[in-house]
Amino acid sequence: MSAVIAQRSWLRMLVLAVLVVGLDQATKGIVRGSLAPGEHEDLILGFDLVYVSNSGIAFGALEGAADGIVLAVTAVALALIVGWFALAGEHRGMWVGVGLLVGGAIGNLIDRLRLDAVTDFIDPPMWPAFNVADVAITFGVVILVLAALAPATTSDGAPG
Repeated sequence: MSAVIAQRSWLRMLVLAVLVVGLDQATKGIVRGSLAPGEHEDLILGFDLVYVSNSGIAFGALEGAADGIVLAVTAVALALIVGWFALAGEHRGMWVGVGLLVGGAIGNLIDRLRLDAVTDFIDPPMWPAFNVADVAITFGVVILVLAALAPATTSDGAPG
């Protein structure tokens, strides 16, 4: 992959990550300012808007675990993803998956560091509440899997 394409991929990934963090933090701020903890508002199709504090990781796993463990697991996962991007970023669309994942992880880390818990607010029927960062992380993982399965591009951007 050429240096120009690599730089463009890193820039796109970073811009997307910043956008995800901004949207995530803005929506969480609106929820924290509009609802009391545990308060529910009906939306549509059985979805509720709710203010939930989650001190665990995905879907409340490791709830009550030492903050250091959750932060360490997140930091290691982020380092592995960014390292993989540095080594294999030539896969088409990989920057999108990494940008979503990094932005989502940082959005939730900001909550953990500021509030000791992540703010979740989208509550679908029969599923734990989640937030914008969680959506970004989920789509990021799916896109990374698809990008990893796609052929790498050559220095001119064509499939290799």
